[in-house]
This record gives sequence, structure tokens and C-alpha cells, in this order.
Amino acid sequence: MTEFKIPVELEKPDLLDELVNEERAAKFLGVTKRALRNWRVRGGGPKYVRVSSRCIRYRRRDLLNWVEARVRENTSDMGVAQRVKTFLPRGS
Repeated sequence: MTEFKIPVELEKPDLLDELVNEERAAKFLGVTKRALRNWRVRGGGPKYVRVSSRCIRYRRRDLLNWVEARVRENTSDMGVAQRVKTFLPRGS
């Protein structure tokens, strides 16, 4: 399995905190703008910045973190959050 490499130009902290529009965020993630909108309503998508009521932006850092949180080794790998949730006592 090849590991995800952060492009050299994204290793600069200023660039990681740069805000990108919905179209660029969708292209980076390989999803549609509609998918991003649905995730904002339903939850489960990357963090976003609401600049105004009609202006949504994404920090590059948040997009990368969201992708990294979804990397799995195989189909039975539930991810850390799911493993913790699975083994919590009932009522927690």
C-alpha cells in the first residue's frame, strides 16, 4: 500500500491554514460539491469555516486531517474512533 504524501508546497504552515473554496475542496477530496453540502448538514465531513451566510471555506489542514482519519489498512479495520466506541460500556 502506498502512503499518502503531503506535497512539499503544503508543508508550509501558512499554506496549510489557507482557506479554499468549496469547489477546490471538493476537487481535492475527489467528491462533488453536493457531497460537501450534505456532510455540512448531516455531519461526517471535514471541518469548515462559515465566512458569511453564503460563503463557506475549508482550511487545507482540515481537509488533510479528515482524509488521514479515514485511512484504513483493510476492510475489517474500523479505525480508532470506531474501536473505542465499540468497547465503551453501555450508557457511555
